[in-house]
Amino acid sequence: MDISTVMGGVATLSWLAVIAVVVVVIARAARGQGTKGAVTWVLVVILVAMLLTTVSAGIVYIQPEERGVVLSAFAEKGYREEALQPGLRWVIPFAEQVVRYSIAKDTYTMSIAHLEGQIPGDDSVAARTRDGQEIFVDASVIYSVDPDQVIDVHIAWQKRYADGLIRPVSRGIIRAAVSQFDVDEVNSTKRFEFVTQIETELFQALQENGLLMDEFVLRNITFSEEYAAIIEQKQIEEQRILQEENIVEQRIQQAEQARQTADGLADARVIEATGEADAIVITAEAQAEARVIQATAEAQALQLIADVLRDNPDLLTFEYIDKLAPGIQVMLVPSDNPYLLPLPALESGGSAE
Repeated sequence: MDISTVMGGVATLSWLAVIAVVVVVIARAARGQGTKGAVTWVLVVILVAMLLTTVSAGIVYIQPEERGVVLSAFAEKGYREEALQPGLRWVIPFAEQVVRYSIAKDTYTMSIAHLEGQIPGDDSVAARTRDGQEIFVDASVIYSVDPDQVIDVHIAWQKRYADGLIRPVSRGIIRAAVSQFDVDEVNSTKRFEFVTQIETELFQALQENGLLMDEFVLRNITFSEEYAAIIEQKQIEEQRILQEENIVEQRIQQAEQARQTADGLADARVIEATGEADAIVITAEAQAEARVIQATAEAQALQLIADVLRDNPDLLTFEYIDKLAPGIQVMLVPSDNPYLLPLPALESGGSAE
């Protein structure tokens, strides 16, 4: 509660006090009681009430989100050329009147929903696109009064700028913008361009009339029932085509995976066969080399034996006897002796006699 409101309340109470004093004086006079000092009190109370009323009429407190337009009986144009700024201000009592204007942000909504907009019922903007389709646009305009142009707004619109300016101007700009785009562009490919165009034109129109547009909100776009059915059918068909394309893509991927697997198996078999062939070649080469080495060694051994036998002819006899020695049971005597003599000493476990 600001001081101007308090002063107004005090002034009202003072006039009630005046009435109470007058009633008391009249009552005393009716009963024949003395009223000598009562008249003085009535005059004093009236003067105080008038003073308080005058002060309360001259004190004005402007809130931070407000500006005040002063209508003055003494001004040449009928109003002060400067708006009252926030704070406690003084005007000429009974000769000047203050009209308050809010400079805070406000929203004007036009919606198809019955209780969302400023006007009950379907208040969406009906418009036709460049290709002749009817659409319904839900939109909100967030705006405020320009603090530097409050007096101009009062002169031109007073408090009617919401319904008298914002509503018709925004609806006209929306319809004009819709007519420059096809229905598909408005709803998808050029939606941003569509909104930007409306914002630019609406900002300029409001600024020329003392208002500041903070934001244009495109809330929703609704199509006619016929076109909505066409869009739904189109979306169903597009979804079906997309599913078929996904199936084809999956089959292509499966075929490619199968091909890659076959290529991998073929490469593995080639590598395996190559490894086996290389192993066979290496084994054959090793065996051949081993045979060459063995044959060479055998040839060298036979040559050594031949050389030894050539120098020692009796060596074969010795080797023969040496091989037979562990198991010999009889001894051969010269051919002119007809007996074979046993060799007891060579029998296992026997003794010579």
